[in-house]
Amino acid sequence: MGRANPSDREPPARRRVRRATTSWEAEYSEYFALRAVPLRRLAYVLCGDWHLSEDLVQVTFLKLYQHWPRIRAETVDAYSRRVLINSYLSKTRRLRGEQIVAEVPDRAAAEVSVTEAVDLGRAMAVLTPKQRTLLALRFIEDVSVAETAGLLGISEGTVKSQTFRAARTLRAHLGVYTHSEE
Repeated sequence: MGRANPSDREPPARRRVRRATTSWEAEYSEYFALRAVPLRRLAYVLCGDWHLSEDLVQVTFLKLYQHWPRIRAETVDAYSRRVLINSYLSKTRRLRGEQIVAEVPDRAAAEVSVTEAVDLGRAMAVLTPKQRTLLALRFIEDVSVAETAGLLGISEGTVKSQTFRAARTLRAHLGVYTHSEE
């Protein structure tokens, strides 16, 4: 005699709930497999720290998991970006204070020579968190002006002007690192 399947003993309504749960969890797992790396890359561009970007992506996927059954398939990418960006901006507001270091430097930082390679991370650190977010969305994620405005809750004109200012600031700082004066 074979053993009875434990789910055969459950009432039919409970079996349906279990299948439905398994169905959306499978969709969630598939989405995670597809989008974890791109979201991690976006998080890194925003914060410049791989460890913090891992944390931000974990928070994002935790919130996605909590709300997955209610998220519409056509808006899941925008929703996940929005959660990631909000988590990043929230984190930067909490960490705005002093930067803690192990040892106090004894001397001023050395000037950067023009022969050094371009350090995009250092140049991006000059930008405000909002400006970094705009550049990452517009140029790394290739998100439209309208979608960026919707994600950040600002007008399209603000997206355009702030993106221009951020790009101008970035170019100026990259110019310091890449061009020599003759």
